[in-house]
Amino acid sequence: MGHAVDLALLAGCGLLLVAVLAVRLASRTGVPALLVYLGIGVALGEAGLGIRFEDYHLTGEVGLVALAVILAEGGLTTRWSQVREVAPAAAALSTLGVFVSVVVVALSTTLLLGTSWRTALLLGAAVASTDAAAVFSVLRRLPLKTRVSRLLEAESGLNDAPTVVLVTLVSSRSWASTSAWEVLGLVAYELAVGLAIGLAIGWVGRLTLGRLALPSAGLYPLATVALVLLSFGAAGIARGSGFLAVYVCGLVIASARLPHRRAVLGFATSLALLAELGLFVLLGLLASPDRLVHALPTALVVGAAALLVARPLAVLLSTTPFGVPWREQAFLAWSGLRGAVPIVLAIVPVTQHVRGGERVLDVVFVLVVVYTLLQAPTLPWVGRRLGVVEDLATTDLEVEAAPLESVGADLLQVSVRSGSQLHGVYVDELRLPPGAVLSLVVRNREGSVPTSDTRLQHGDQLLIVATTDSRGLVEERLRAVSRDGKLARWYAPRS
Repeated sequence: MGHAVDLALLAGCGLLLVAVLAVRLASRTGVPALLVYLGIGVALGEAGLGIRFEDYHLTGEVGLVALAVILAEGGLTTRWSQVREVAPAAAALSTLGVFVSVVVVALSTTLLLGTSWRTALLLGAAVASTDAAAVFSVLRRLPLKTRVSRLLEAESGLNDAPTVVLVTLVSSRSWASTSAWEVLGLVAYELAVGLAIGLAIGWVGRLTLGRLALPSAGLYPLATVALVLLSFGAAGIARGSGFLAVYVCGLVIASARLPHRRAVLGFATSLALLAELGLFVLLGLLASPDRLVHALPTALVVGAAALLVARPLAVLLSTTPFGVPWREQAFLAWSGLRGAVPIVLAIVPVTQHVRGGERVLDVVFVLVVVYTLLQAPTLPWVGRRLGVVEDLATTDLEVEAAPLESVGADLLQVSVRSGSQLHGVYVDELRLPPGAVLSLVVRNREGSVPTSDTRLQHGDQLLIVATTDSRGLVEERLRAVSRDGKLARWYAPRS
C-alpha cells in the first residue's frame, strides 16, 4: 500500500511540475497550456504508455467541477466596474450569439455531411461557446484594448450556461418531444435561477468576508473560493445554471473590498491551474488516436463552419446594436477559442448512450486541437493588424489592498511596471483625489517618504493610504496615468 501511495505521489507531483513548465512554454509560444495537458493525457493513454481509461461518467463529473473552479477564478479576477460597460454586449453574445452559432453549425453539418439533426445539434451546441480556460490563458497575455479584452472574458464566463442546457436536453430521451418554447423556457429558468443564486451568495460574501477576523491570512483564500463554489452546488440543487452562478458570485465578491486580495487571487489561479491539468489529462486519456484520425475530415468541416461562418455572424448580430466597431468585431470573431467546455459537453451524449455519441466526442476533440493550434498563435498578429492591441506592454496596474477597518481606510500597493507611463511622473503630478496620499516609495529595496519633487521610476513600489470612499477613484486615476501619462485628465478614457 505504501509503495502504491509513493508512486501515485511521484506521478502526481511530476505532472504538476510539467503543468507549471507548460504554462511557461505557453506564455512564450502563444499556444494554450491545455494542448500540452491533452498531449500528456494522450501520451499516458493506450497509444503511449498503455494506460486504458474509459470512464466517461467520471470524466464528465470531474469536468463539470473543474470548469466550475476555472469559472470561479475567472469571476474572482474580474470586477463589475471593469465589465459594466460591456455587460449588455457580452450577454447578447452569450445568448443570441450562442443560438445563431448552434443553428448555423447544425445547418452546415446537415447539408454538407448529411448527418442527422440530433447529431448536428449536438455538434453545434458543443462548439457554440468560447472556452473560459483558453480565453483566460491566451488573451490575458495580450495587451488588448480594454473593451475587447473585457468583452471576451465576460462572454467566456457567461456563455457556458445555455450550451450546457442545450446539450443536456438534446442528449435526453425527451428531446424529440420537447417544443422550441419549452426549450426557451427551460434555458430562461436555469439562467434566471443561476443568476439569482450567484448574486445572493455573492452579496453574502461581500458583507461577511470583509468583516471576518480570521486568525490566519491563509484562511481568507480558502473561505473565498469555498463561498464561490458553494453557489455552484446551490444552483445545481435548485436546477439552475451552476456555471452562471459561480461566475456571477465570483464577480460580485471580487468587486467588493476583498481582504488579502492578492493571496486570494493567487490561490484561485493555482487552483484553476490544477483543475485544468486534471481535466485535460483525463480528456487526453479518453482519446483514441485511431478513432481521431477518422474524425479529422468531419472536424475540419464543422470547425470551418463554426469559425468562418457561425462565429462571425453571431458576433455581427450580437454586437452591432451596441456600437462595437468592425475591427473589434473581426477580432472577436477570430478569437472565439474552444477548449475544455466543448469536449466535456461532448461527453454528455456518450454517458446518455446517444447513438453516435462517441463519434461526436471524437469530432469535437479533434476540432478543439486543430483550431486552437490554428487560432491561438495568430492572435497577436491579427490583433495588431486590426489595431486592437495596445502599444504599451502594460496597460493596467495590479493594485493590492489591505483593509484598515478601524479608520475606514485601505492601504494600496502599486507596482510601476515596465511600459507604465507612471515612469517619470512627479508625485504632485499624480493629482490623487481627496482622501488619498502617497506615503512611501520603495526603490531598490530602500524606502523613502516622497516629496513633491520625487519622480517615479520603473520598478518602484508605491504605498498609498486612501479612505474607503476614495479608493475606487484612486485606482481609476492611477490606471489613467499609467496608460496616458500625467496629462491623462485631458484625455477621454480609452475603450
